[in-house]
Amino acid sequence: MRHLMNPMDFSVEELNRLFDLARDIEQHPEAYAHKCEGKKLATCFYEPSTRTRLSFETAMLNLGGSVIGFSDAASSSASKGESVSDTIRVISCFADICAMRHPKEGAPMVAASRSSIPVINAGDGGHQHPTQTLTDLLTIRALKGRLDHFTIGLCGDLKFGRTVHSLVNALARYADIHFIFISPEELRIPGYLREKLQENNLSFEEEIRLEDVLPKLDLLYMTRVQRERFFNEEDYVRLKDFYILNKEKMELAKEDMLVLHPLPRVNEISVEVDDDPRAVYFKQVQYGVYVRMALILTLLELA
Repeated sequence: MRHLMNPMDFSVEELNRLFDLARDIEQHPEAYAHKCEGKKLATCFYEPSTRTRLSFETAMLNLGGSVIGFSDAASSSASKGESVSDTIRVISCFADICAMRHPKEGAPMVAASRSSIPVINAGDGGHQHPTQTLTDLLTIRALKGRLDHFTIGLCGDLKFGRTVHSLVNALARYADIHFIFISPEELRIPGYLREKLQENNLSFEEEIRLEDVLPKLDLLYMTRVQRERFFNEEDYVRLKDFYILNKEKMELAKEDMLVLHPLPRVNEISVEVDDDPRAVYFKQVQYGVYVRMALILTLLELA
């Protein structure tokens, strides 16, 4: 039995097979409509979510399975003090697979160590968000045709952004990736990530001004400044509008540069950019359903 805690839990070869399966699901959805009949997915979300939770639920329903779970810790026995370990043991009696989001780093790993069903980390604090990373990789592969030989800019909250941390770790395994980290000083990538890139002789640079690097980029990964990760409201207010991608800035970019965003968006991408064919963040959402369908099938060994 396998779990997914980290994008690195799958080898590059396994990821390729997963993405091939996701593309086949996209092209032949009817062939997968009954693959999970009689199977249940438990969505255990201790932290608010729209896209991730509904994407998992849609994925399971598209496969012919059913969904149980909770969308808020207050509506679970966690509000009475039940531990994650006890919760997953109970959930294991009801469901065949579990997707868990938790504000505490490592909580899904604790659940996996006590679970008798596959557990998927659907986001743990500022740590990892592996299924978003799988979504990002599938989007890039589908629209660029490759996962190597490009320059990617990651912009915004690089300190607390778990989607950024996961994506950098995943892309670091592919050839000739150049990272440009764009952030204010207060939100730079964590030291451990910078050291890892240096130790592995991976190419990166750190910048503050988005305008200065836009012409170099093949991909731009925008992120919001996350209010829920700040301890100080003043710091959040000061930094929340540091980057705003608008039509004027997009004129500086290559004609085939893609703009990705894990969503939700606040105002870091102007709505006027939405109609630009290079803006693919809503396509990402659809790819997220396909890749989660493929993941559920893979972990349940139904592929």
